[in-house]
Amino acid sequence: MNLESDNSKKLTDFFGREYESLKRYVKTKISDTANRDAEDIIQDVALKLFSGADRYAPINNVAGFVYRSIKNKIIDVMRTTKKTNSIDIDKDLLELAEVLHQSTDNYTSDQMIVVLKKCIEQLKPAYKDIIIAVDFEGYSYREISTKTGISIGTLMSRRHRAIGILYKKIEVEINKNKNIS
Repeated sequence: MNLESDNSKKLTDFFGREYESLKRYVKTKISDTANRDAEDIIQDVALKLFSGADRYAPINNVAGFVYRSIKNKIIDVMRTTKKTNSIDIDKDLLELAEVLHQSTDNYTSDQMIVVLKKCIEQLKPAYKDIIIAVDFEGYSYREISTKTGISIGTLMSRRHRAIGILYKKIEVEINKNKNIS
């Protein structure tokens, strides 16, 4: 099989399988505006990747490759959009998504959600609370600080530590499941 068709097939399979997850991911990073929405960004990235598929070395980690491309596209959109506050680039969560997807190609998005939830439940309450509040419920650090009396800096540090612990827990969980298979 030649390189072009192999890379194209991998990209086609990945986009077909993960399109809705990619769309949800992009929507968590940016607010839809009149000129840019999640589907536009994904389609722009897909077009660029497919049109250059034959120029890339063999793509072994398709998910990581696609997520990095999406991250770069979001950054480009952020640079060209006047209202930068409508776009929230969260490097920690992007890296977490990349770790989740590059750890194994044998997991579906639904299986990864189960692993993520299980690992979040294992966090100590202060870490679990900050992850849930910021990343899933959409609270700002300022809102949480006002409500709890904890400084914004402390909340940010706590969340950063929580993400680091979460990476490790997810890797352990994935490796444990790899050894079972």
